[in-house]
Amino acid sequence: MKPLPDMAEPLPGWVRPPSDGFTADDLDRLPALPRHGQLLDGSLMFPGPQTNFHSLSVDLMVLGLRRAAPDEWRVRRQMTVILGRRQRPEPDVIVIRADADSAPHRIAYHAADVVLAVEVM
Repeated sequence: MKPLPDMAEPLPGWVRPPSDGFTADDLDRLPALPRHGQLLDGSLMFPGPQTNFHSLSVDLMVLGLRRAAPDEWRVRRQMTVILGRRQRPEPDVIVIRADADSAPHRIAYHAADVVLAVEVM
């Protein structure tokens, strides 16, 4: 586990948002961005540690959906969804159309490709 940063150290420049907020494209360009960053209303959001309940619930949801999903759908976990210029959340689980799953290095899907989004609370 990494130690907490010394708060006396200056924050990286990317932490300060532009005057009109970050955009969905910024998530792909910001250096050293922590994993699982989301963009909500132009603000960067990062999840805290997850509980065992959360992890197990997501696993069960993924397994169940993969068994039940028709061939034209795919189940993915922790992928961002581009909803708009300043909106790119990362649901715990999404179900997408198979034809949208064309590139192995893809890091986000468009809202039109998503059939179902699940957030475990």
